[in-house]
Amino acid sequence: MNDLSLVVRAETEVERLAIDTLNERAFGPGRFARSAYRLREGARSAGLFSYVAYVGTLLVGANRLSPVKCGGTPALLLGPLAVEPAFRSRGIGEALVRVSLESARAAGHHLVILVGDEFYYGRMGFQRVPPGRLQLPGPVDPERLLFCELTPGALTGVSGVVTAL
Repeated sequence: MNDLSLVVRAETEVERLAIDTLNERAFGPGRFARSAYRLREGARSAGLFSYVAYVGTLLVGANRLSPVKCGGTPALLLGPLAVEPAFRSRGIGEALVRVSLESARAAGHHLVILVGDEFYYGRMGFQRVPPGRLQLPGPVDPERLLFCELTPGALTGVSGVVTAL
C-alpha cells in the first residue's frame, strides 16, 4: 500500500456529494453518456455494498454496487470505481472492489457484472462475458463486459438484456 494508512468503510449518505465530485474528477462530464451510467441511474442503490476509502480525513476512493437483472437473473453492477488521481496505482481500487465483492457474497448475491478493463479486474476474479450472452442498453465494447461469479456457476444459463432493478 506504499505506507498509506488506508481505511475502507461503508459509504454513508453524507458522503454523496464528495463521491459525485470524485467521480467527476475521475471520469469527466462524458460519464453520463456511458451505458453503465445509464443503467445505474435507473437502479436503486445497494448501499450495503458501497464503500469509500480514506487516507486520514481525505476521501481517496469510492465504489458502488447497484442491483440489476441480467435477463431474468438478479445481479449487481459494479461501479463507478473511482480513485483520486494522485492516489492511483496504490491498491486502493482493488481494496474497494474486494470488500464490495465479499460483502455481496456474504449477503447471498451470486453474480456481479461491470464494464471495464479485463487486465485490471481479472486479478479480482472478473472475466469476459461470453459473446452475445448479455446486452447493455446502448453501445458497449463486448471485450469490456465482464462478470464475476460469487458462487460457482452463477453465469450458467444467464443471458439477455441487462436492466436496472
